[in-house]
Amino acid sequence: MQFTKMQGLGNDFIVFDAINQTVELSPKQLRFLADRRFGVGCDQILLVEAAQSENTDFHYRIFNADGSEVEQCGNGARCFARFVRNKGLSDRDVIRVGTGGGDIQLYLEDNGWVRVDMGSPILQPDAIPFIADREQPVYDIEVNGQTLQIGAVSMGNPHAVLLVDNVKNAPVETLGPALEKHERFPRRVNVGFMKVRSPTEIDLRVFERGTGETLACGTGACAAVVSGQLRGLLKEGVRVHLPGGDLVICWEGGHSTLWMSGPAAEVFEGNIEL
Repeated sequence: MQFTKMQGLGNDFIVFDAINQTVELSPKQLRFLADRRFGVGCDQILLVEAAQSENTDFHYRIFNADGSEVEQCGNGARCFARFVRNKGLSDRDVIRVGTGGGDIQLYLEDNGWVRVDMGSPILQPDAIPFIADREQPVYDIEVNGQTLQIGAVSMGNPHAVLLVDNVKNAPVETLGPALEKHERFPRRVNVGFMKVRSPTEIDLRVFERGTGETLACGTGACAAVVSGQLRGLLKEGVRVHLPGGDLVICWEGGHSTLWMSGPAAEVFEGNIEL
C-alpha cells in the first residue's frame, strides 16, 4: 500500500488514500504502522475515503497509535486538506469532510496554512461524555488522592482542561494517564495542561488518549480556548503555543463555530507491505 507521512506542528500522521486503493487495517497492523522502531512511526493513522453523503466531498477516519478509532483530530484535518490537494483528489479551496464527530469544512489559505471549521463545542456532560450532575465551567474531580479543577469540553472528542502555573513543570506524565482513564469519562479523555499568558495567548501541552503526549493537538487547543473563555480568562482570538508550534483559535462563544488556523506539511511518501 502507498502512504504519505505528514505532520502538523510535529503531530505526525500516516495518511492512506482509501479511495484509489483498498485499505483494510487491523488494530495489530495499525499498532505496527505507528511503532517508531519497527514500523513507520506516527501519532495517528488517517484514512481518506469517499464521501458518505451529498453534503461532503470526502470522509475522514482517524486511528490512534494503539489501534483505537477516534472521532476527530484538528491537526490531522489540516494534513487531510493538504493531502487531497497535493494528490490531485480535489482542486477546491474549501473542502467539506465527514468525520465520526460530525461534518467539518477545511479552507486552504494563500499563506500555506489551513483554516478549519471545527464546529461548535459540546458542553453538556452526557454528550461529552462526562459524568456530572449539571453543566458547569469548572468541575471538581478526584485524581490520585487530590481534588483537581477541570474544564470538560468535547470537540467531537472529549477533553479535560487543567490550569497550570508552568507547562514545562506540569505533571503530564502522571496526571495525563490518570485522567485519561478516569471513571467519570466513559470513553476516556484527552488531557490539556494550560498556562494563560494573557487574554489572547496561552501555552498548552496535551496528553492524548491512546497515544500519550503529542507535540500538538488541534482539538485540544480548541477545547483549551473554550474552557479559558468559560472561566473568563480569554478573549475571542487566542494564539496557542504548543511544543510543536503555534495555532490560532477564534471563538465568539455560545453555539458559534470555532476556527482553527495552522500549518500542515508533507514529510515523505512510501510503500509498505502488510
